Amino acid sequence: MAHPSVEQAAARLAAAFDEGCPVAPVRDLIGSHDIAAAYAVQQELTRRRQAGGAVVVGRKIGLTSPAVQQQLGVDQPDFGVLFADMDVSAEPEVPSARLLQPKAEAEIAFVLKEDLAEGDLDPAQVRAAVDYAVAALEIVDSRIADWDISLADTVADNASSGLFVLAGHRLTLADFQPRETTMRLYADDVLVSEGNGAACLGDPLDALAWLARTARDLGDPLRAGQVILSGALGPMVPAPPGTRIRAEISSLGTVSATFSEKKDA
Repeated sequence: MAHPSVEQAAARLAAAFDEGCPVAPVRDLIGSHDIAAAYAVQQELTRRRQAGGAVVVGRKIGLTSPAVQQQLGVDQPDFGVLFADMDVSAEPEVPSARLLQPKAEAEIAFVLKEDLAEGDLDPAQVRAAVDYAVAALEIVDSRIADWDISLADTVADNASSGLFVLAGHRLTLADFQPRETTMRLYADDVLVSEGNGAACLGDPLDALAWLARTARDLGDPLRAGQVILSGALGPMVPAPPGTRIRAEISSLGTVSATFSEKKDA
């Protein structure tokens, strides 16, 4: 049985998710920096979603860019869980009705061909475990009102995960070096964010190795077939209803999405 404060924090965030209304931060229940408690909240929310039929398809790494860390006032990465119903790649538009206060980030998505559960989980092992990579948009969202988050708040809130979009063009790691990519992100054809692979913990593969070790340490290692979002290659940008977002990532190509006009679909 989860600690009462963990249960209370999970219940608060679950209500925000179910009712579509942001809530107060949960740091009053678990503290601002108790990362173990925050992951316990995330795990409880994951358990509840799986009990309702949700299927885990991967993870997202967050707060890997110094620019994003500065935006949110934190100094270390985190991770969240990706569920199948968060993948809106095949949708004609991103469903704004499912989002509260969305922002968009351009990232690299890695798809694994091997488990990352044994061994040193160093960059060489992680590289060998990647099947292919594609350009991706992560649509981050917060159930915490006004994005008033500490590190514990965002970790508890599934690392502020929302939805994601994957491009169709696949490359293997023999075809490009993730750390050498450059990124430009446009909102309604206006350049609003720039970055590169080195902005993601120095190398997106280093971010993946960090996640592999952290996930194993928490008892839920990465598995073959899972999608892993690398973390942002540059600053996140607001994505209100009606926005057209396009990211160009060198080698990987373009990924784009249009946010539906109305929130009450």
